[in-house]
Amino acid sequence: MAAKRPYHHGNLKQDLLDAAVALIGEVGPQAFTLREVARRAGVSHNAPYRHFLDKDDLLAEVAAQGFDRLDEAMKKSIKKGHTAAERLRLAGRGYVQFALEWPQHILVMFERPRPAEQRPEHAEAAERAFQTLVDAIVAVQLEGGLPKGDPYPLAVVAWSGVHGLAKLAIGGQLPFNAKQTLEFADYISMVLAQGMAKSILGHG
Repeated sequence: MAAKRPYHHGNLKQDLLDAAVALIGEVGPQAFTLREVARRAGVSHNAPYRHFLDKDDLLAEVAAQGFDRLDEAMKKSIKKGHTAAERLRLAGRGYVQFALEWPQHILVMFERPRPAEQRPEHAEAAERAFQTLVDAIVAVQLEGGLPKGDPYPLAVVAWSGVHGLAKLAIGGQLPFNAKQTLEFADYISMVLAQGMAKSILGHG
């Protein structure tokens, strides 16, 4: 009989996450099974339970990983800006860049049913990513480029715009290649910023 591969081959948890992401790209976040994830990772069907409670727990971990990568992508892009307004625009570009590179994560982050109880570390990953956008909005407010007041409605507007573009892009619904999509992300961010600058949001 062929010897089974040991549970502790390399980084088992990351191997399982990678296998899950690849499988999600083929069948979506709802149709995949832990058994198939284990098979693709080359381990026993019981091995995933050494790191994850169940399928939903693994999906939550994929989503948390996605939010962390999104946060990193936005922060990396923001660093290239010289003004707060430019950094906000680049945050939008970073968001779309992440979606183009990791479309499977976007599916899990935003299309899986939200569990009744989220593990704190998973919820915190999403909050950190959104806070990066909020901080970028606040910086523009301080520069005088956006209305003063609660930054959260403005952040939701900016998020909605770039997220909609990201979803259309990864769904193949845009007549653009990747480079053109990123350029259009700049345009959307500019239009949104101009609209928010003229709005009465934040004036109570």
